[in-house]
Amino acid sequence: MLSIYALTWLGVLAAQVSPGPNLAAVASVGIAQGRRPALCVVTGISSGMLVWSMATALGLGALIEAFPLSLLALKLVGGAYLLFLGIKAARATLRGGGRATVSPEARPLTDAEAWQRGILVLLTNPKAALMWAAVASFLFGQGLSAWHVLAFGPMGALSGLVIYGTYALLFSTGMAMRGYARFARWFEGVFAGAFGAMGASLLWAGVREARQ
Repeated sequence: MLSIYALTWLGVLAAQVSPGPNLAAVASVGIAQGRRPALCVVTGISSGMLVWSMATALGLGALIEAFPLSLLALKLVGGAYLLFLGIKAARATLRGGGRATVSPEARPLTDAEAWQRGILVLLTNPKAALMWAAVASFLFGQGLSAWHVLAFGPMGALSGLVIYGTYALLFSTGMAMRGYARFARWFEGVFAGAFGAMGASLLWAGVREARQ
């Protein structure tokens, strides 16, 4: 189980490091308003991760328990989506794209508003929901129980807290944007490799099961 968690966590870490709406939300507040509001955005993002991870773990767990054959469909659909994310990130790496567009947040935010900004960015992003569903499908596909899948959620939220918290500290100094832009494509490359491996593994497991 630890090796499965490690592979999954690598994929989630790569997704969190890569450019996207979460990074843009943290950076835009950090650049314009400083460390504290940016860190409040980070706590909101991590809270949203817990919500999506719990919803997908419990929802898919109930679905699999009620309809055992649905696990095969989850393997095929989840594997295909993870593979799609990996290929998309690989293309962005090769063409040098994938950089987040960041505009400073001009309106001052209270701590509560900054937290709300973070959780709304996460919860209203359909890609985040699909990613967590695909991650849960991968874990279920490896034979883990719903409780094991549920236990992975805090790990993902904690890594998000650390990674985006680091970004909040860096971008609040006003000196990090140029440095990050230089290495953004390599972060995409790690993302591509991790999610591509997870997707291919899950998809192959589903294909083999369907042939039996």
